[in-house]
Amino acid sequence: MVQQLTPGAVVALQGPLGAGKTTLVKGLARGLGIAEDVTSPTFTLISEYESSPPLHHVDLYRINRESELDELGLDELFYGNGITVIEWPEKAGSLLPADTINIRIGIRQNGDRIIQIEGMKHEHTGD
Repeated sequence: MVQQLTPGAVVALQGPLGAGKTTLVKGLARGLGIAEDVTSPTFTLISEYESSPPLHHVDLYRINRESELDELGLDELFYGNGITVIEWPEKAGSLLPADTINIRIGIRQNGDRIIQIEGMKHEHTGD
């Protein structure tokens, strides 16, 4: 999946607490060659990691009002040269670009994860 993410890609991660959203971001970071420890930016809201393209990890869990989003400069991230991954994207509402890749992570009663991906372009090169 990492190879298909190009500069300007926005990935929205939805799922309950403990679903594995940050774990998925850690995997993306590893795929981009980022060696530093990736943690959820719950209190800082945005973490940036140097790679090519850069990775922006956004956590909107603590956002309570749409006016708080104005101060974050999300447009610069969404339409910039990096890959932006957002936890709790429902709080961004209509600010998300139309071509956002949506990943929903659910948890079954036995603890297994269900992952749904929408908006990812898939190219089949044949046999």
